[in-house]
Amino acid sequence: MNVTAAARAAGLSPSGLRWYEARGVLPPAPRAGNGYRTYTARDVSLLRLVLTLRRLGLSAVEAGRLARLTIDGGGDAGELPAALQRQREVIAGRRADLDWLDGELRDLEATWDATRTGPAPPPGRDPISVLFLCNANSGRSQIGEALLRQFAGERFAVQSAGGAPAPVSESAIAVLAEHGIDWRGARSKRIAETEGPFDYVISLSDSMRETCAAIPGPHSTLHWHFPDPAGAPGAAGDRLDAYRRIRDELALRLVPFVELALRTAAPGPQPTHEEDPHG
Repeated sequence: MNVTAAARAAGLSPSGLRWYEARGVLPPAPRAGNGYRTYTARDVSLLRLVLTLRRLGLSAVEAGRLARLTIDGGGDAGELPAALQRQREVIAGRRADLDWLDGELRDLEATWDATRTGPAPPPGRDPISVLFLCNANSGRSQIGEALLRQFAGERFAVQSAGGAPAPVSESAIAVLAEHGIDWRGARSKRIAETEGPFDYVISLSDSMRETCAAIPGPHSTLHWHFPDPAGAPGAAGDRLDAYRRIRDELALRLVPFVELALRTAAPGPQPTHEEDPHG
């Protein structure tokens, strides 16, 4: 068959077929007596498999090599399944990244809504009061409190508490120290020990979501779910990495929260001062 027929049968354009030939993925076809190249059913099968492998993320060269092994035999029969498994792992990693980005998007949308539609802090009241909640007040909420204190300073009054307090995690203290925060004197607290009213109550575990509504006084609520790093599988080093992820992801969420909360609490539009070009 000629180049047009072969390309159509494989599902690409004639120029696409020639592109694969130029890169050595498809062997150059012999020429017939009329000077035109002729292609076989094997060429079409090879191209179809190459295109399938390309859609799965393999490079043209790797897809061509594995396609030839599959069609012609020889080599390691397990190479193609192994390559497909590697691609499955890559896809799973990308899916996890997309899920994480989706969570970031939803949390930012919720932060926007909470700072725009919830009860705004009374004009002139300073600082903005925030309470972080998690199960034991030993890890996630402690990290949230420490980071917000570092980011916002005296503009925010920050507390944290838990439903069933446990000693502050040494891993939480360690990852905060990596960011220049000395948290060794912190202790876990019950909600009853905190001092409201609060402008914002932020739960960091699913089990504490409903507790936000029970906090006395009007306040905006946010739910940023993070898995408990204390339950991370693996050795101590793996758990420490889990605390680092919590710290870094909380920092990402807190940056826009601080900016939006401060803008909402501002008493009114700030005047702009333009320089007189005439002096």
